Amino acid sequence: MVDDYKKIDLFGKSFLQKVALKPPFTFDFPIANQACFIYILEGDIQYQLDNEQKNIPTNYSLFLNCINSGGQIHGTKSNCELIIVTFYPDILKKIYDREIPLIHQAPQNLVSNQSSEKINNDFLIQKYIEGLLFYFENQSLVNEDILILKLKEIMLLLSQTRNVKAIQVILSQLFSPTTYTFKQIIEAHLFSQLTLDELAQQLNLSISSFKREFAKIYGDTPAKYIKTKKLEKAAQLLLASDQRITDIAYECGFNDLANFTKSFSTSYKCTPTDYRLKRSNKF
Repeated sequence: MVDDYKKIDLFGKSFLQKVALKPPFTFDFPIANQACFIYILEGDIQYQLDNEQKNIPTNYSLFLNCINSGGQIHGTKSNCELIIVTFYPDILKKIYDREIPLIHQAPQNLVSNQSSEKINNDFLIQKYIEGLLFYFENQSLVNEDILILKLKEIMLLLSQTRNVKAIQVILSQLFSPTTYTFKQIIEAHLFSQLTLDELAQQLNLSISSFKREFAKIYGDTPAKYIKTKKLEKAAQLLLASDQRITDIAYECGFNDLANFTKSFSTSYKCTPTDYRLKRSNKF
């Protein structure tokens, strides 16, 4: 249930919103070509991702693409207050005067359908939100120039968070929508160091749906299939190159040499060094 609602428009569109909600509540975002930054000022919310929920507590944020995300949040336990900043592609193009910053462009060679990202408590973003609260209470002081500066400011702050790559993916979908197949995303990240949860996020799926779909397509579990492929590539590189074994381990997606050596020895019944020596001695 909406208990209180305030909004501030920019170029005739809802730019800033302050929403107070009483539980139980469901808040729907419009299915439109826009992105939303939702800051939890008080309470917490649950964001539905596929068939699982993400909990977003006080002072954390959620960034989402309103077209592909599903765009619905829930709350059942306590009063909740949200600040919502909405990003429209036409407004972004207008205020940057054709010089769209890098944060609006997808990272090179990143294949992803990700449409939402949880942003951890960030001091600078918290201070930005505190500044917005003043304008909600003093709307007579708000003008177009101030709002443009506030939009550019939140873009700059988001570009400095550790979530910047995910935010780039989500914003870039507003300008050049691209949808990848399940197999395209798996193959693109096969030798990365992403966890299964992070890989599921690139597909915009919950971990349970991701595992079901993976088994349906590949006939195996994600962990087993991906590790097998990484080790196969490592075995090929041990024979075909003079790279250091440490470099091969990292290139194949292992995060440390000890883990790689243990996994390789279990599968090939010898260490990577012995494998390279034994094979080279045959020729």
